[in-house]
Amino acid sequence: MIELEHFERSDFKQLIEWIESPAFMLQWGGPHFDFPLDEGQLEEYIKNANHKDADTMAYKVIEQETGKVVGHIALKQINKKTKSARVSKVLVGDKQMRGKGIGQQMIREILKIAFDELELHRVSLGVFDFNESAIACYEKCGFVKEGLRREVVQNGGRYWSIYEMSMLEYEWSKVKQIT
Repeated sequence: MIELEHFERSDFKQLIEWIESPAFMLQWGGPHFDFPLDEGQLEEYIKNANHKDADTMAYKVIEQETGKVVGHIALKQINKKTKSARVSKVLVGDKQMRGKGIGQQMIREILKIAFDELELHRVSLGVFDFNESAIACYEKCGFVKEGLRREVVQNGGRYWSIYEMSMLEYEWSKVKQIT
């Protein structure tokens, strides 16, 4: 089991250690960060995050049994007027924890915040089309593919495409009843 706690300056070093390459950085953070990740970029990332009226809520993921930080996840573009937000920066950083269902737990916890606490109507995300394990995770959690944004970003001379996925509040109501 995991729990989410606000991502803070004291968590910067661990996250920086997990981001090992420009390609991995792009996969985790999109084009908004430059490799190598550093404290200055993370300061900017959380500058206006994690307060009542913030449009970004960034979290570290803690394994309850050990108290160890094993990942990161964020809810961004929180818009109370349109009742929508976007899941981003999803990372099971501790390689030993991958493939153990931590990703699904993280997504369910962020959806509880989005739908149950913030009372949103729609939550979306983008995932690179080659990231089959993440796509499977999101689908297991109830996200639906909306479409493919073709060749959105470039990495190493190759373009990457992104699936847009979303979940609506009534879909969350059904999903949480069976989990």
